[in-house]
Amino acid sequence: MAVNVGIIGTGWFSGVHGDILSQMDGVAVKAFVGTSQDKAEQAARKYASAAAYANVEQMLDETKPDAVYICVPPFAHGEIEARLVERGIPFLVEKPLGTRLDIPQKIAQAVKRAGLITSAGYHFRYTDAVKRATEVIRDRKAGMALGYWMGDMPQVYWWRKQEGSGGQFMEQTTHIVDLLRCLLGEADEVYAAFAHRAMQDKHEGVTVHDVGTVTLKLKSGAIATISNTCILPEEEQVGLAIYTEQGSLDIKPDKLIVREKGRITEYRNATNPYQRENEAFIHAVRTGDASGILSPYGDAVKTMEITCAALRSAETGKPVEL
Repeated sequence: MAVNVGIIGTGWFSGVHGDILSQMDGVAVKAFVGTSQDKAEQAARKYASAAAYANVEQMLDETKPDAVYICVPPFAHGEIEARLVERGIPFLVEKPLGTRLDIPQKIAQAVKRAGLITSAGYHFRYTDAVKRATEVIRDRKAGMALGYWMGDMPQVYWWRKQEGSGGQFMEQTTHIVDLLRCLLGEADEVYAAFAHRAMQDKHEGVTVHDVGTVTLKLKSGAIATISNTCILPEEEQVGLAIYTEQGSLDIKPDKLIVREKGRITEYRNATNPYQRENEAFIHAVRTGDASGILSPYGDAVKTMEITCAALRSAETGKPVEL
């Protein structure tokens, strides 16, 4: 079965997916939708089969895609997903699912009622490092975890606005929250402290916090702390370290480091997680077999519940139960 794909959004991630899709057998990138016709045309120019649109409904009506990729900023989510659910079109959506929890929760309910194939862009789940970590930790008892996303502030206007991105913990560090859920299970309670330290003085119009620490109590009894900052001049480190009775696991974007009884073993990623993510989604669209999708929309909502609870805790100064 040939699969025709429409891509909504013209940023970096739309190109990542477009390039992978265009190299897959039987898959055609048929359309790009941008906030302007010019942006859509610039994105579509790279792909021989792609048309350009400035209107989502027009793209859906004219190209009738078999699947749609949603690669838009956090504040732009909601209406797009609702239209796709109404039309019964499978979609892959980049994280986060929005800046508020109520709309994704409603969409998740509609997706479930429709039995629609969906995928969320938590690509860490598709890495060799996480696959191996899942196997290693199966026979161990995790006591605690330390997550971190330490870097700079992305230079796009919407990211520095709280209403635009939802803040660093929701927009970037959500990957670490999702990784924690994937490997250690769900959380019962969240307590967070966020602050403004440097970015409000350095850049105009910054309303997001630039440092933060979140403590989580997990249902298993384990505890976790995830910290982030965007005050650095460049990205320094991203990952999740898990401490067990047999040693530690340190999951990074490109590898897993396992330490046990004086021995250190590294497992490096050998495959592209974005490739795997796309292959799993397209396979599901073709066959109806969604078993290879590691983060469907409903599961991604659970990750967003934690990031939203962290923001609420930081605002109130009180723990939030999930």
